[in-house]
Order: sequence, then structure tokens, then C-alpha cells
Amino acid sequence: MSTITSSPAKRFAGFDAARWRATPGPFKVGAIILLAHALFAIIGVFWTPYGFAEMGAGLPLSGASWQHPMGLDQIGRDVFSRFMHGAHIVLLLAFAGTILGMVAGTALGLLSGYIGGWFDEITQRIVEAMISIPFLALALVMIIAAGPALAGEPVLIVFVVGLVYAPRIARIARAAAMEIATREYVAVAELRGEGTWSIVWREILPNAANVLLVEFSLRLSYAPILIGALGFLGFGIRPPTPEWGLMISENRNLLIASPVTVFGPGLGLASLVIGFNLFTDGLSRMLGQRAVAGA
Repeated sequence: MSTITSSPAKRFAGFDAARWRATPGPFKVGAIILLAHALFAIIGVFWTPYGFAEMGAGLPLSGASWQHPMGLDQIGRDVFSRFMHGAHIVLLLAFAGTILGMVAGTALGLLSGYIGGWFDEITQRIVEAMISIPFLALALVMIIAAGPALAGEPVLIVFVVGLVYAPRIARIARAAAMEIATREYVAVAELRGEGTWSIVWREILPNAANVLLVEFSLRLSYAPILIGALGFLGFGIRPPTPEWGLMISENRNLLIASPVTVFGPGLGLASLVIGFNLFTDGLSRMLGQRAVAGA
């Protein structure tokens, strides 16, 4: 007796299509926007029409054209080339800073929520003190405290973004740990004699992964804004490296003479933030649906 089965290619294609249709709309739109930014950033690393610091690429302030889609700045640099080169800088700084904050905040929050007692009291007072300071103000204080030797260094920007986000991530991780610590499998691990770090790493962290993943995406969506604000104020990457916030600051006086030099990096930054926000919104819906389905 023969059986009729569909080909692996058809099953694979149908499976992908079904999953794609079931995916929340914001997630799909956000993923497409972020994929476009990632491809643009990769291209910008290997190729740009002109050097990002090349002066005399054309007549300064000559406006947009087919040769210079975003015009030229006041010293004749091609803004589109600078915009392309700056794409990977924004993404790398945002990802590296958010990952650093995620690692530090998650470790501190999970330990604080599980251990409790005096350790929790001390860490939470420090966390609350840092959270009470606005993002930008805290970042500026850290940069100024680092001194002129580190000013404008990418490592400093990553460190600042990580420290600004770590307290807020720690609050979320602590809340998740306090809830998970009351479950039976944690009590069983304690009876087996497992150490604190082992319980946090093997029992609490995997069960808090969904919450922490959404928090990571949320903080990642805010990171380009913070990095751009620092660049705009002159506390970001050292010129002539073309970070988008710095480009907006450099060309803000050209809004009347050549507005496209500002609109380009401004729209790039705005679309990146929108993409991250839509992706995070869709991700939270997906994880929420899975949690309900598995309950």
C-alpha cells in the first residue's frame, strides 16, 4: 500500500507561511525595519560613495542631488556617505551598551530578589537612587567623571549606556526572582543543597527568560535615543566619526540652507527607534500568548 506525502520543501514553505501569518503585526513590521537597518549598516561598513571624512566631495551646501542624495555639509563632506558609515556605529553602541546593562542588571536583580534580607535592602536603595536621576543627566555625570582622557571613546559610551540601564533592569529581574523563588522546584533545589548562584543560574534565570527578553528589547529601543542625545550635546563619539546624533548637531544650523542634511540622520534615528519599539511590542505579545497557552 502506497502513501502520499507532501514534499519536505512544501511542508517547510507551508509551515513558515503559517507561522508568519500567526505572528503579531507589530513584530513583523518591526522585524522588517530592523532587517533593513542591519543590511544598510553592513553595506556601510564595506562601501560608501565617498569617505566619511572626505572633504571636497562637491560644492558645500549644494543640496540634494542624484550624486549626493543627502547633500553636502558646510565643509563639502557627502552626508549620505557619513550616514551610511554611521549606521553600524549606532547599532553596535546600542547593542553593546544594552547587553552590558542586561548582564549587570540581571545578575544584581536576580541575586537581590532571591537572597533578600540586608543584601536586598542595600542594593535596592542604590538602585532607587540611580533610577531617581534622569537618563541623560546620569549619563552626562558619568562621562564628565570619566575625564577628558576617555571622552569620545566608544568604550565609554557603551559603559555609560550599560550603567544607566542596569538599575532599571535590576528592578524587573528582582521582581521576577521574588515570584519564582516561591515555587516548588526552587525549594527542591535548596533541599538538595545547591548553592545560591547555582539556584539563580539553573532555576530562576531560565524561568525569568521571557520577562528579561522583553526588557532587553525595550531597553534596546531606548538606547539609540540616549546615544543620539549624547552625540547631539557633544558628549558622544569624537568627531569626525559620523554618529547620527553628532551629524544632526553638526548640521542643525543648515536647516534653512540645506534641511536634507539634518532630515537624513534624523529620519534614520527615528525609524530605528520605531522599528525597535514595534519589534518589542510584538515580542511581548508573542511571549504573552505562549505563556497563556502553556498555563
